[in-house]
Amino acid sequence: MTKSQQTELSHYDAAGRASMVDVSAKSHTRRTATASAFVELSSAVLAALPSNPKGNPLEVARFAGIQAAKKTSDLIPMCHPLPLTHVDVQAEIAEGGVRITATVATVGQTGVEMEALTAASVAALTVYDMTKALDKGIVIRSVQLESKTGGKSGDFARAYAQRRR
Repeated sequence: MTKSQQTELSHYDAAGRASMVDVSAKSHTRRTATASAFVELSSAVLAALPSNPKGNPLEVARFAGIQAAKKTSDLIPMCHPLPLTHVDVQAEIAEGGVRITATVATVGQTGVEMEALTAASVAALTVYDMTKALDKGIVIRSVQLESKTGGKSGDFARAYAQRRR
């Protein structure tokens, strides 16, 4: 990280202490973010998903991700509590595992990237929790922001070549 990038980090005050950003002067605008995660599962675990005695892991993961998005400010110290207008979490079987995609929206003064990332992360952790009895070698990988809209920094979309599993 260059020195100029260090001075641009917003969660520090003049003395270098962590602080919550004051967004009160920002305009309310529509903001969205989409994040993803991948849960790498063996073929045996994938085959067993429909018969999980705890219930459908993909549906439980969806609900957990939605709940997590709403609780992000309780988990990440400098996140603002936001009135979310939409949360959508999808958990789909893919080659080699389960792909999680979480999309979050609000009309507010700060973005929802952390809410989308938290939703994707907790949904992935839920798939792990519901399948860990079958395999301890499960791997959660590639938790990442896919896109965001709105705000001072503008829109972002991950280039296809950068996407991981």
